[in-house]
Amino acid sequence: MTDAATLPGQPRGGVLSGRATERAVNVLAPNASAMTLDGTNTWIVSEPDSALAVVIDPGPLDEAHLRNVVDTAERAGKRVALTLLTHGHPDHSEGAGRFAELTGTTVRALDPALRLGDEGLAPGDVVAVGGLELGVVATPGHTGDSLCFHLPADRAVLTGDTVLGRGTTVVAHPDGRLGDYLDSLRRLRSLTVDDGVHTVLPGHGPVLEDAQGAVEFYLAHRAHRLAQVETAVEDGHRSPGEVVAHVYADVDRSLWPAAELSVRAQMEYLREHGLI
Repeated sequence: MTDAATLPGQPRGGVLSGRATERAVNVLAPNASAMTLDGTNTWIVSEPDSALAVVIDPGPLDEAHLRNVVDTAERAGKRVALTLLTHGHPDHSEGAGRFAELTGTTVRALDPALRLGDEGLAPGDVVAVGGLELGVVATPGHTGDSLCFHLPADRAVLTGDTVLGRGTTVVAHPDGRLGDYLDSLRRLRSLTVDDGVHTVLPGHGPVLEDAQGAVEFYLAHRAHRLAQVETAVEDGHRSPGEVVAHVYADVDRSLWPAAELSVRAQMEYLREHGLI
């Protein structure tokens, strides 16, 4: 068995649901799959001595899950005062409307179509609730509307699908763009170097204890895949499907449709830079 400390980002073992940091508690949604790993991580974030909490990514439209999130907050003496979204994929956002009904909260997101209420989110914003402060970090690439939330008091960052607790992220072409994604990873690396972030609270998978190691791994992985795609095209594999079959031959075929999205994004990136 591989020691978690030797894996990229040093994933934390044990049960995924429950307290992850002093201010963050995870409620795992029951939507496990090859794409969502163990399920969507719904985060309840609050100051320890505050009666107010923020929920990030309510997850799928699953009544039992949404009520479990509310109950988990209430058992801790918290009232959900605000709902935030990292991005609009349904496994993160589909339940937001119903969750807003259950909690009486507004929903803030970068994409106006996902908002419930007058206030959205923009890069550089600081969301303040009950003494809690979350910095809004623009991290497009997985999707155009992807955001991360910097939790400086816990030296943590909530990454949605930008960095996962296990495996790597799909750049969901055409909305997701590889150039944007690489810039976003560099932005997250700056948080680890300049702002002391050491913990990743991801949208799927376990908590990562080594944020810088995780981001460095992602950057190296992307560079390696990009080189593989460039070589595959040079060798005559012209269509995205052909490149997937060549480059991702060792990957479960059920994941090839998602891999093709990333390959399309990589081929677009290579064309834009005159490399293919």
